[in-house]
Amino acid sequence: MVQMYTIAGRQVGSHYLAMGILGALFGGIYTATRGGGSKAPATTPPINASSPGEADFIKNFLDEADKGKKDAKQ
Repeated sequence: MVQMYTIAGRQVGSHYLAMGILGALFGGIYTATRGGGSKAPATTPPINASSPGEADFIKNFLDEADKGKKDAKQ
């Protein structure tokens, strides 16, 4: 036998309530953990230079290092 509950004036079986609760639980977990849309592009950390010349030097050095890595891969 099934335990019956009166919800909104209708008789609902306990097994339907259990299936609804479990469906809502697993559906909520699925939608919360499936991941977002597009990922943000990887950015470099901010350059904390004391002068504009030092900031330019650091940027140029990093660009040259990236070019060296790209040339080594090819």
